[in-house]
Amino acid sequence: MKRRTIDLVVSAGGLLLAVILLVGGLVFTSNANFAKTYVRDQLSQQKITFPTVEAINANPETAGTPCLLANAGQPMTTGKQAECYANNFIGVHLKGIADGKTYAELGDVQTDLRNQIAALPAGDPRIAGLQDQLNTVNTERDTVFKGETLRGLLLTSYGFSELGAKAALGATVAYIGSGLLFLLAALGFWHGWRTPQTQAFAAVEAAGRRERAGANA
Repeated sequence: MKRRTIDLVVSAGGLLLAVILLVGGLVFTSNANFAKTYVRDQLSQQKITFPTVEAINANPETAGTPCLLANAGQPMTTGKQAECYANNFIGVHLKGIADGKTYAELGDVQTDLRNQIAALPAGDPRIAGLQDQLNTVNTERDTVFKGETLRGLLLTSYGFSELGAKAALGATVAYIGSGLLFLLAALGFWHGWRTPQTQAFAAVEAAGRRERAGANA
């Protein structure tokens, strides 16, 4: 096979791969931009603003938290901010409600108190105390439900933003790979057109082998 033919075929293959990587990079970029815009728009609609530095440091549970202080007084618009607020603000406050019990765990407490009330005869003086405890648990469970729901939504937004960040990274890698392949393909075409049409592939090596074979005969 002619050397020029091989150069041109390999270069054409490299050019095709470069185009494929370029298209892949554009797709990744589109996904990354969509994720970034979507997360920003959704979080902006919530109109959540980080507490001030004074308010953060006034609470022993949040005082000195780096990400809270870095975003103090700012509106929430990014996935990283959502993660910080969900874990270091909402999460911390949820731990202070009902000794850190979750919504599901408080449901068990509710059921137990209701069963205790139902087991007592009407007019039993203990019912009033149990009912007060049940009312407190009901309020705590409602608060925990709202907190856990918001925290989950914010962490979902964070996860979506991270997928966008990974897509942006993938786009960068694809663009670099595409650029390198375009360069190599261009060099291959340049070399192929400079190579004489009559030059065979590995002709020098083949001739050398024949000469050595003749010398050993």
